[in-house]
Amino acid sequence: MERIDQDLLSIQEARILVESAREAQKSLAAFPQEKLDKIVGAMAAEVLNCARELAVMSSEETGFGKWQDKYLKNVFASDYLFKKIRDMNVVGIIAEDKVNKTMDIGVPMGVIAALPPSTNPVSTTVYKALIAVKSGNSIVFSPHPRAQKTISKTLEILIRTAEANGLPSGAIGYLRTVTVSGTVEMMNHKDTALILVTGVPKMVAAAYSSGKPVIYGGPGNGPAFIERTADIKQAVSDIIASRTFDNGIISASEQSIVVEECIAGEVRQELRNNGACFLSEGESEELSKLFLCPDGSINPEIVGKSAVEIAEKIGMCVPEETKVLISEQKYVSDSNPYSKEKLCPVLAFYVEKDWLNACEKCIELLLNEGKGHTLVIHSRNVTVIREFALKKPVSRLLVNTPATLGGIGATTNLFPAMTLGCGTAGGGFTSDNVSPMNLINIRKVGYGVRALEDIARGAIERENSETISGHCFPVKSSRDPSQDLKALLEKLLEQLAAR
Repeated sequence: MERIDQDLLSIQEARILVESAREAQKSLAAFPQEKLDKIVGAMAAEVLNCARELAVMSSEETGFGKWQDKYLKNVFASDYLFKKIRDMNVVGIIAEDKVNKTMDIGVPMGVIAALPPSTNPVSTTVYKALIAVKSGNSIVFSPHPRAQKTISKTLEILIRTAEANGLPSGAIGYLRTVTVSGTVEMMNHKDTALILVTGVPKMVAAAYSSGKPVIYGGPGNGPAFIERTADIKQAVSDIIASRTFDNGIISASEQSIVVEECIAGEVRQELRNNGACFLSEGESEELSKLFLCPDGSINPEIVGKSAVEIAEKIGMCVPEETKVLISEQKYVSDSNPYSKEKLCPVLAFYVEKDWLNACEKCIELLLNEGKGHTLVIHSRNVTVIREFALKKPVSRLLVNTPATLGGIGATTNLFPAMTLGCGTAGGGFTSDNVSPMNLINIRKVGYGVRALEDIARGAIERENSETISGHCFPVKSSRDPSQDLKALLEKLLEQLAAR
């Protein structure tokens, strides 16, 4: 009975939150960009002051990752992101072509339902709130149960600051009673315009079944290909730094390394020099049993744990300075955990004869899991890089950079984002690093610049007769050019009907 009461309470709460957000958004939709920017700036500044505290809280509540790296992500999602979006025009007139007499008007979508993950709870929540308000939308969150306290505290800081600076009450809200039923109600509500899901795979089916547009930042399974012309020392350094950042829980992070046979020995040695430990066949087998739960989901007991902690779980003693565990693999299959996303500092290692075979191996890995997400290539060969860019089923190809930081836009000039779209390949509708521009509709304005008579006259003047499929239709001049055009179209239709 208590369970039923909690569900009913959560459902009712979800309805109230969405309806309040709808009413708030009616006011918010009239805010000029300058007023929205003032609110967003205040939100970003206040949460930046709490970035360290929230990072520690996040790490303690979830048990995932390292608070020091979470602190960097929190700074990235507040200060760095705000500086990036500060001068963006997202609502109102966002583009105007005076020569062609057209305008683009940014129109907020309405109420956004947001599901942040337990792996990056603070940074993703801050990021979603900032881009939603920047684009004039209301946003309602369903906190991840494993990070509920941290996400709730983050949102309280954002709400208090935003409302003190003019945001209508209810424009940002969140479920206090978090249940699956309440979250589903929130997504299905008639006033919800868009669903923004990051790293909550168990809720994806429910999101899509709502019939609403869904932006989903899904699982990554990105390989890192080291091609023979690469700077091997730099490539290995980037991969180790990326894979150990917050103990490997960012979806853009490298999940496997693919190398050409001619440099495999050098790459192995460089990996060892940088703190990698290669597992024996038996150790790989034992470790593989820890990755997944019986239902096929990722085992939370290894998520965000260090390489040393993971090794201890299989009774393996490794040096304290060990940074990543590496298992040499040959084949990709749905039943092989090393072929999938691993939210911890473990890497699969594949050796291929040449870059063409490596190309196919990367495609196999991406099609196995992580379609549409991210791929990294370390190479100085422009031709090979271009071939990878043309052929890989990914939304982001990163070149000579750590995937974790490159994918989210820290070490690249991609948009700084904690939700990385996977496009149609990954079951979504955008392949972008999701920005405020993904949260608006664009109203097109076009002034009349020519009359129907002008179009008719142009067609008539081209020739005195039109030849269509070998037939000649005389076009007689008339005082009303539109009548001549009508006659021509009627002849066309007759010709098509006769086929």
